[in-house]
Amino acid sequence: MVESGAGFGISMDGRAPVADIPAQAQAAEAGGASTLWIACHLYLRDPITMAALALGATRRIKVALMAMSPYSAHPVFIAMAAATLEEMYPGRIILCLGAGAPADLKAAGIEATRPLVTISETVKICRALLAGEMVNFEGQVFHVAGRRLANGGRNVPIVLAASRAKMLQLAGRETDGVLISAATSPPFVKACIEQTASGAADRPFRKLGIVYAKLGATEKQGIDPIRRPIGFVLRGAHHAENIRLSGAQLDQAALAAAYAAENWSEVDRLVSDDVVRRHAACGTPRQVKARLEEYRAIGLDEVILGGMDDAPSIAAALAAARGQTT
Repeated sequence: MVESGAGFGISMDGRAPVADIPAQAQAAEAGGASTLWIACHLYLRDPITMAALALGATRRIKVALMAMSPYSAHPVFIAMAAATLEEMYPGRIILCLGAGAPADLKAAGIEATRPLVTISETVKICRALLAGEMVNFEGQVFHVAGRRLANGGRNVPIVLAASRAKMLQLAGRETDGVLISAATSPPFVKACIEQTASGAADRPFRKLGIVYAKLGATEKQGIDPIRRPIGFVLRGAHHAENIRLSGAQLDQAALAAAYAAENWSEVDRLVSDDVVRRHAACGTPRQVKARLEEYRAIGLDEVILGGMDDAPSIAAALAAARGQTT
């Protein structure tokens, strides 16, 4: 089970130089973060390497592999990675599964077919292998014949990254928690949590959400640096409902085209101040804290701060989240 009462986590998206990972992890731990959520984005930095560096540089903080996709790595390999990290750093690993960003999969020539079946089978295979079981699994997508992990018997919680109704319900039924994507508005986060409720019933189940956070002396200084990361997320067609519920005006097709063309001035124009305000926590420390409290009030068990790519920013964001000054 994912630990309760966690408070705040930090998301690392793989954009920063890998040599910076230890310092960022140490800043997160010193600032009181409970978990580092290390993203698996195709074409960015390898999350397993990043996780090993972060774990080696810290003493207590948990590390989540987020969100490992069975379309780019077989469930057996995913379970191997989680079990191996858990073997070296017991009690500190969380496995987060997800289909992956559609645009990134497409750019790698990967077709994400039958996502519900694929993810459900991945959860079952990973859970059985991590538990140390001899696995004989004949699914519609995956087949595992009479094998077990050499280092199984690992207590690794499994969380599902989800944003659509059926995947959210799957998370509630079959996993230990749900992770809601960055750049999601409070109304959308609330809707996601509600859709996991029936599946989770009365068993322990964690609600986790990434919120881009950026500090500045003024609101604009907080907003400007976060436009492109937010645009990267919101360009995906699967965020249409998120944008609709937020009330923002955003041309997703134009944003996707601008991103593909690396037309950064157009990306900055499309991701307006209003879009950022509705999908992130940016501005002065007081503004950031107030916005983060909105997300906590919805019912998130852990608010995961994202959008920071250096240790000082991580330290400052965690301090602001707690109403402290650095």
